Amino acid sequence: MLAVQNLTHRYGDEAAVEDTSFEVGEGELVAVLGPSGCGKTTLVRAIAGHVRPTAGRVVLRGEDVTDAPPETRRVSVVFQQSTLYPHMTVGENVAYGLKARGVDSAQRTERVAEYLDLVSLGGQRESRPAELSGGQQRRAELARALAPQPDVLLLDEPLSALDRSLRDRLRDEIARIQRETGVTTLFVTHDQTDAMAVADRLVVMNDGSIAGSGRPRALYESPPTPFVASFLGRSNALPATVVGSRPLPVSVGGQELTVSESEAAVPETERATCHVRPEQLSIAGPGDDDADLTLQGTVTRVRDTGRRYDVTVDIGTDGGLLVEVLTDPPAVGDAVTVAFSADALTLFPDEAE
Repeated sequence: MLAVQNLTHRYGDEAAVEDTSFEVGEGELVAVLGPSGCGKTTLVRAIAGHVRPTAGRVVLRGEDVTDAPPETRRVSVVFQQSTLYPHMTVGENVAYGLKARGVDSAQRTERVAEYLDLVSLGGQRESRPAELSGGQQRRAELARALAPQPDVLLLDEPLSALDRSLRDRLRDEIARIQRETGVTTLFVTHDQTDAMAVADRLVVMNDGSIAGSGRPRALYESPPTPFVASFLGRSNALPATVVGSRPLPVSVGGQELTVSESEAAVPETERATCHVRPEQLSIAGPGDDDADLTLQGTVTRVRDTGRRYDVTVDIGTDGGLLVEVLTDPPAVGDAVTVAFSADALTLFPDEAE
């Protein structure tokens, strides 16, 4: 349905997007994920036709639309900030784009009713935007974007202005609406939780380029780069030394262990970095001797998050190790042993940082 091919866009000498390529299949929901300033919004504007990229192509349904004006692309956008017309009713807002596309009055009435019902706003048709809550305004904008029945729906940080409980509910609504309509959707966000909760696939961006792409669980469990490992969820980084040839004997904290090649980016240098998720670490108790690696340290912080305890252990590296503990956490100042298996490690050569 949508193909972005070697797209580059520069603002003066600054590259906002650099040689970026990916595809979105018909009916797929793909999340573009990355920190502020990584090029996500520029990408949205190029796909929608609001900017002409410096280089590369945007292809919709097999047709090159790079030079086509926005109104001919059959692409709808929900922006980060509300764009509802305050002087119009909710129904008039939803109908606005339909009239511009030449849909007759009877069809407009039917279409408005259909999409307001879809977003659970059937009873708010005569309301003004100022009379709606923040979540209702977002849903009204979704109805307006969907009513023209676009080929592609672009959601540019649609949840960023909402509090957490409301954004969780609306995020689930977006996923439901996308399933029911089958509209091809690009969901742009900086929030890893939102992206992993709704997307069929993730495209992770950093500094204008794609750092990794794939299914959410696969990217989380086997990140292709240190950036993806640290941005997609939480990760601890440990310095390591490769002490032999395959199957990758590695020294971590003065202890040698073997890292599976299927879970490692094979380094070409002796120095490397191991990443391990906090939930894959444990505080070892007496008699726990089945771990591949144990590191000694001192607890420097214990934070109760409600669902778990985040325990920081100083092992002599920058920042220490973050360990997730479900019950009975150690106390600050306790000497502890952190244990984990070799399978939990993802190995990167230092030059990949």
